[in-house]
Amino acid sequence: MTAELMPFLLAGVAGLAVYGILAGVRMYRADAELPSDLALALEVGSTRTTKRGAAVDRLGMPLAPLVLRLMGERRVDSKRRRIDQAGNPGGLTIHRYAARRAAYGVFGAGMALVGLAADSWLFTIIVLAFGFSAADLGIRQAVRDRKRVIERTLPDFLDVLAVVVSAGLSFRQAMERVAEHYEGPWADELRITLRQMDLGVSRREAFDDLRKRNDSDQVDQFVSALQQGEELGAPIADTLIQIATDMRRTDAQNARRQAAKTVPKATMTTIGFLLPGTLLLIVATFVLGSDTDFGSVLNG
Repeated sequence: MTAELMPFLLAGVAGLAVYGILAGVRMYRADAELPSDLALALEVGSTRTTKRGAAVDRLGMPLAPLVLRLMGERRVDSKRRRIDQAGNPGGLTIHRYAARRAAYGVFGAGMALVGLAADSWLFTIIVLAFGFSAADLGIRQAVRDRKRVIERTLPDFLDVLAVVVSAGLSFRQAMERVAEHYEGPWADELRITLRQMDLGVSRREAFDDLRKRNDSDQVDQFVSALQQGEELGAPIADTLIQIATDMRRTDAQNARRQAAKTVPKATMTTIGFLLPGTLLLIVATFVLGSDTDFGSVLNG
């Protein structure tokens, strides 16, 4: 009986250990005031994220500077760009990312001790992988979702922008007018770009930043074609229409490629699941229909 209860006892001890570590972090935060940038990150993040996310941020924020130092400047800059590409979901900043990574890492390490004590290597590997990657999972999904929305919005936006430019407005005025009638990540990116130009950034630099903030081939195509058209003196309306046409052609080609990949997947699913099930059903039907006495066969 004691051996059966041992894993549960170890889990309870590890849970208390993790709780003690997190309680110590909270006491540290209460005794030592956080720097102003970390406190601001907590304050802003608490108004934009869920209660669970805000609680994780509060627990891990005192360890955020340590995590950032261990990551190094290059990885911090890379992760900051990745967060920008995700659109700062829930007001996420590099400091809050480091806080979440610290909190999840402490939790994963505590649960890994449980797995080692219970001699369960599979559980240990799973919780360590969770502690290491949990902070990045939401960012990856946000990047994919945001990219999908932007690429779906961009061709229609370019058509409307071309019409407004053809009506006689300048490119800058046309962007402001069209951006007012759009919502979502692409409209947010346009407002950021326009704000940068208001602050004195050149149009080329602002659009280069737009390209860096978005990991999208269509956005890269839009910025490159726009800058080339500006250098060659091509009419901006014709350039926008051509870009939109090329994007729709690319979307159609991607859709055909995805459809071509679906057929082999469906075939493998059929072979892997339906065919064995059908064979088992046929064999079982023949066996049950033969009125075979399995008791005499096995005893014999």
